[in-house]
Amino acid sequence: MDLRQHLKESIETAVKTSDLVEEAPPVKVEVPKDRSNGDFSTNIAMVLTKQAKKNPREIAEIITDHLDQAEARVKSVEIAGPGFINFRMEASTLTDVIPQVLEQKERFGSTIREDSKKVLIEYVSANPTGDLHIGHARNASVGDTLANVMSFAGYDVKREYYINDAGNQIRNLALSIEARYLEALGQRLNMPEGGYHGKDIKVIGEKLAQESPEIADKPHEARIVLFRSLGVDYEMEKLRKDLSDFNVHFDSWFSETSLYEDGEIEAALGKMTEGGYTYEADEALWLKTTAFGDDKDRVLRKSDGDYTYLMPDIAYHYDKAARGFDKLINMFGADHHGYIQRLKGALGALGEKPDLLEIQIMQMVRLIENGQEVKMSKRTGKAITLRDIIDMIGVDASRYFLAMRSADTHFDFDLELAKSESSDNPVYYAQYAHARICSILRQAEEKGWEIDESARLDVIVNAQALELLKKLSVFQNVVKGTADSRATHRIPNYIQELAGLFHKFYNADKVLTDDEAKTKAYLLLVEAVRQTLENALRLIGVTAPNRM
Repeated sequence: MDLRQHLKESIETAVKTSDLVEEAPPVKVEVPKDRSNGDFSTNIAMVLTKQAKKNPREIAEIITDHLDQAEARVKSVEIAGPGFINFRMEASTLTDVIPQVLEQKERFGSTIREDSKKVLIEYVSANPTGDLHIGHARNASVGDTLANVMSFAGYDVKREYYINDAGNQIRNLALSIEARYLEALGQRLNMPEGGYHGKDIKVIGEKLAQESPEIADKPHEARIVLFRSLGVDYEMEKLRKDLSDFNVHFDSWFSETSLYEDGEIEAALGKMTEGGYTYEADEALWLKTTAFGDDKDRVLRKSDGDYTYLMPDIAYHYDKAARGFDKLINMFGADHHGYIQRLKGALGALGEKPDLLEIQIMQMVRLIENGQEVKMSKRTGKAITLRDIIDMIGVDASRYFLAMRSADTHFDFDLELAKSESSDNPVYYAQYAHARICSILRQAEEKGWEIDESARLDVIVNAQALELLKKLSVFQNVVKGTADSRATHRIPNYIQELAGLFHKFYNADKVLTDDEAKTKAYLLLVEAVRQTLENALRLIGVTAPNRM
């Protein structure tokens, strides 16, 4: 258990034994921004004012009177301002975190849950009709970080990519390949309306014309079936490669076409009809999503007999729900905001709880270079792709920058900053802290120092060192809070704060000195910081270099 969690539980016990209220609310314990306010602080006295019907300072006094300071390992308590309770901890409580890190290593910060909830996170899911763009890159970075963090926090997480390999877009892809194929055989180019003019399509068409000219003799629809399959396979191979190079991997790739082949479209439709949630009007079939809070009902099947794009999406979520997950999380682009309520309503019509589905919306990303928005690739003259970003600044900087802001806010991605090797660049700043610690440890080894886990830790009294220890002690709490709130930007924020505290410590005191006890203790401290930095960077898919 981390130090803050231990203090939180001690305060909750004090509240319960003081008879202030019948049922105590959750206690929030924070590290004060101003160090003069102690090591930890809580506003629980002000939270209880209405329930307890007392002045918050009076409530604070009652709580502190019932707090077992020895059990909580609190050195001193102070009631400040309108009723904040500030705590100064015994120094030994802060150093306790060091052996925890050294023992748990790459698992430090993780949580083992007895009731591990099964979670399916679907992210990226771009149509296989072209390259992944910068918006997909943000979705990939945030989605993968969320999966990493929730898994680390004890959830049973599965990652899934939904392949949109059916519908009009894919038919247009096949028609576009056919047009390029026939052009390569000497016929006049006849690109379909809304067709794809990218280089990929031309390459596929020319390759097929060279290797399989006999396809031209097949009936038109037979050619389209073949071109559709080949086109999707080609594009998906590229998408998989780009995502793999971006350090993003999936447990499963779910094909939209399989919903038709396995009869899940009809099964889902039958389930909703059986529940009385469908009706016919204007020669179309409608779903009563207004019964679940949507602003209007939605068409499932058009008057021409074709399904709308909503119907296979409903069937897909019918399949998801049937797999027994406790939570379904979708990472959608900003243009899908209006889609939230209709999908939740569809789950309700399927007999599931609408809250089973949770949709996270990704806001837009703008690439900025020299103060100007960059929309086109210098290499291709077309929209910036994930591959462009990887080539320009690398995977680490891309992953870090795209994860460091709340996903529901617009983000200006400063390319020049991401490329710079300075303390202003957050990923460089964080990785440099790790590399600097590795350098210290190499120097220590060269001078004959060894990591001695039995070394005394009570010699750690430097103010900057104690701040580092406090930051280490809350890592597990940060991970858990990030997982539960889905606020992935908290991990990069934590990394920046930990790196900043280490750099301050490094500039204020030496690790390798003539004082044997102090040197041994400091070596344990910096190794604990190094391990925690590595663990946190791994959660956002970023490497922890040993040298820079």
